[in-house]
Amino acid sequence: MLVKTFGSAVYGVNAMTITVEVNLTEGVGYFLVGLPDSAVKESMHRIESALKMCDYKMPRRKVVINMAPADIRKEGSAYDLTIAMGLLAASEQVNGDALKDFILMGELSLDGKLQPIKGSLPIAIQARQEKFKGLIVPKENAREAAIVNNLEVYGAENIKEVIDFFNGDLQLEKIEIDTRREFLEQQQGLDFDFADVKGQENIKRALEIAAAGGHNAILIGPPGAGKTMLAKRLPTILPPLDLHEALETTKIHSVAGKLPINSSLISVRPFRSPHHTISDVALVGGGNNPQPGEISLAHNGVLFLDELPEFKRTVLEVLRQPMEERRITISRAKFSVDYPASFMLVSAMNPCPCGFFNHPEKECVCAPGVVQKYLNKISGPLLDRIDLHVEVTPVSFNELTSHRVSEKSEAVRERVIKAREIQQERFKESKDTHCNAQMTSKKLKEICVLTSAGENLLKTAMEKLGLSARAYDRILKVSRTIADLAGSPEIKVEHLAEAIQYRSLDRESWGN
Repeated sequence: MLVKTFGSAVYGVNAMTITVEVNLTEGVGYFLVGLPDSAVKESMHRIESALKMCDYKMPRRKVVINMAPADIRKEGSAYDLTIAMGLLAASEQVNGDALKDFILMGELSLDGKLQPIKGSLPIAIQARQEKFKGLIVPKENAREAAIVNNLEVYGAENIKEVIDFFNGDLQLEKIEIDTRREFLEQQQGLDFDFADVKGQENIKRALEIAAAGGHNAILIGPPGAGKTMLAKRLPTILPPLDLHEALETTKIHSVAGKLPINSSLISVRPFRSPHHTISDVALVGGGNNPQPGEISLAHNGVLFLDELPEFKRTVLEVLRQPMEERRITISRAKFSVDYPASFMLVSAMNPCPCGFFNHPEKECVCAPGVVQKYLNKISGPLLDRIDLHVEVTPVSFNELTSHRVSEKSEAVRERVIKAREIQQERFKESKDTHCNAQMTSKKLKEICVLTSAGENLLKTAMEKLGLSARAYDRILKVSRTIADLAGSPEIKVEHLAEAIQYRSLDRESWGN
């Protein structure tokens, strides 16, 4: 008897429906075809044990299982439930009439319990697109999949519940989520706040500019000056995620298996802070079965690289292309996958190995030339792609003990949102541009028009600092953001002057 059940395979952040065909004929043996990997082949042992524990039997005839399309490699243990239900329906131990209407995914334990899987959200989106009636997944993944409307989502704890559901002996609870209400509720409340930081008003100003225009920034200063503390509070002043961004971010975390158990939608901007020992594959993504890296997990959020010069050179260099294109393509011999990687890069570093170069009180003990050598660990092309170079100085005792109340993140965020609204109106005709940092060279010429005084100022700065053409573009983009924060339709000299001062790490002007 031939029976078809349906599962799903995740490639990149999208899913593809997999048809599992089970055919029982005269003879003996189990044959699993359709490019399954070792984890899929091992499913027969898990299925046999799970069915036995639930008082069902494995068919003792010749079993041929084909996973179509047969030219695409199937990986992982999430097909256990799909194959098991096909076997039971083909051996007439379960009513298979309704199997054609459902996508079934779940890993089986030896006792029949269903274990969580990765990628429930993209699987649910694909199931709705292909007009399936419903989706059955492990209970821990049900809320995540239920974000998708117009699709019946059921969570099961074990295979016995799924069998009884199709036999009509049990009605599984349909999981329903009011996505918009839950999304808005989860956006309330922030763990960090700019008001927690004493002093450092100039650094807060620089981060406000970075947030308003989506600019990359590097904080350079001595140990204990507050670089990490400030960077961790950057997401609190970024505009809140909209529903589309939240779904896109949740898909990536779902594929990577990073969503908490029983969670649904990611409603706050990600903040990823990998250790400096990270490999280049872990940062950008990859592996035999490509998985999203840290830059994709930081999509629509912040990627924070602390102690930037301590990262391996090869790791930092792979960042250059994703920072420009805002996506990463991972290519293999037979296929390639795309992961979005639109993140804000915020990094922090000490100015020298001892950490006290340019310190107002403590003396640097590094030998001559060591400061420049330390900075040379970061390549010029990477520094060019960082818009804001911000020098962080230590907080004085008087500022630490001051009772003056600092401005809250909420107030800063309101200004940032207003600036972003100006940019959204400016780029409403452009599909891929949403903020000033994403402006193309063509848009830059149209939007960032300077006065003659501004051109003279920028020319002098370019000559004095030895800036590159890319740094020139960055200065124009930052000055446009400063003008947006000020509500000015044109870039004034003072906006340009403030933008120029954020190029302090360029080679000729630092460490000599």
